[in-house]
This record gives sequence, C-alpha cells and structure tokens, in this order.
Amino acid sequence: MDRALHGRVALVTGASRGLGAAIAERLAESGASVAVSARTLDHDDRQEGSLRDTVDRITSAGGEAVAVQCDLSDSDDRTRMIAETVGALGPIDILVNNAAVTFLAPYETFSEKRFRLMFEVQVRAPYELGQLVVPGMKQRGAGWILNITSRAGVHPAGPPFDPVHKGGFTVYGMVKAALDRYTTALAAELYDDGIAVNSLAPWHNVATPGASHHDLVDGFAQEGPEWVAEAALVLCSSSPSQLTGRIAYSQPFLAEVQTRPPSHRPAPPPAS
Repeated sequence: MDRALHGRVALVTGASRGLGAAIAERLAESGASVAVSARTLDHDDRQEGSLRDTVDRITSAGGEAVAVQCDLSDSDDRTRMIAETVGALGPIDILVNNAAVTFLAPYETFSEKRFRLMFEVQVRAPYELGQLVVPGMKQRGAGWILNITSRAGVHPAGPPFDPVHKGGFTVYGMVKAALDRYTTALAAELYDDGIAVNSLAPWHNVATPGASHHDLVDGFAQEGPEWVAEAALVLCSSSPSQLTGRIAYSQPFLAEVQTRPPSHRPAPPPAS
C-alpha cells in the first residue's frame, strides 16, 4: 500500500456507489482518512450500494472512513456535513465533488424543478462546499479540490452534430461546463495559497448505476472506474504549484503522467 496521502483528510460526495465509491477507496488505500457522503446511508435492496458498504470495504482493507449522510440539494445539510466530517476526522485537506443529480430530457419539455435541482447539486453545492473548506486550507497552506465533470461540458462539434447530442444533453452540458469554468477560475484565484483545483472526467463511459439508468453504457466505449479513481489520486496528491487548473480526462491524463491503476500495471520482472 502506498501512503502518499498519509495524514490527509478527504471528503468525497456521492460515494455510496460508482465513481465516488471507487475514488474514496483509492484515496483511503493511499493513506487518507476519508469521509464519504450521499443520501443512501444503509443498504437498500431497491438500489445498488450505500455509504455503509463503502465504509465497510475501506475499513476491511485497513483504511479509515466515516459515513456522513447528506442531501446536497440542501444548504443547511451541506454545512452540517462539513462540520461532522471535521468533528470526526479533522480539517479537510481534499474535497472531491462527485455527487450529481442528472435528468436527460428534450429542451422544450425540461421542467424548471429539474433544472434548478441539477444546478443546485452540481454547481451551487461544489461552490458552497469550497467556500466552507478553503479557509482552513489557506491556514494550512495546502489543499486539493477535485470536481468530477464530463466530456458533455465540451462544446459539441458541428454541424453536422453527433446524434448523441440529440438525447437531451443540453442542461447536463450546461452544468458540467459551469463546473469546469468554476474550476479554472478558482484555480487561478487560489494558486498563491497552495490550493489545487482541478476537474476530472472519464475518457469513456463508465458502467456505473447512474450511467446504466440513462442508457449510456450499451453501444458506447467503456472504461472501469479504477481509471478515474487513479487519476483522482494523482490530482489530489500532486504539488498544487505544478498541477492545478486542469480539465483532465482519465486515460489521456494517466498516459501523460505515465501511470496506470495498480490492476493494469505490468507485473514486476522476476527476481534474479
């Protein structure tokens, strides 16, 4: 087990399943004490994964983790989540904004309620959580904020346009583009404070419960969540003076830094 994050405290939102759980487990494997947050605290047969499940996997592997249930659409709940994390583990060094609420529907029928909820969870919540943790990061002279984004935030190329853009991605693209713009602006603002701010997206679709729900798996190139988790580890452990303000894509980024997930690395040569 590498210990690059020994002594660090990380908070990962949306960590009951999927990418959030994979990132939390990888950070814990590297020595971080991890708070995992989501709405699903206990196991429920109606859906895959829970915070208890994520915590159990981390602690069974020898790591430290706590579960903090939170509805990220509620500002008071966000403030409580930060306070409970600090109370349980100490000041937060690493914030991973992974939680998302996603609806895909045609532009002309997209409801105001869904529009507001997506922006609240995927834009306002990361912004406010940053405001809550940055003062402590500044005091300690170091910190890492990682926003999980999507290639949907990139402007569609065309005309003609790929048929995938006809699948109700307008609002989803808006929130991810806003998240990426927030990332680069905040990275510039906090650079002299030793705080890294980056965005990370899967290079291909990942077969998470959310992607499967929106039929974004079948027929598309896929990658395992371990690629995103490994890229997250690099972005949350590298020097903020060297690696900040990036909109990174998992596999190309890992190729750039010349690493892979442990399970994909070549076996060491036999001892002579």
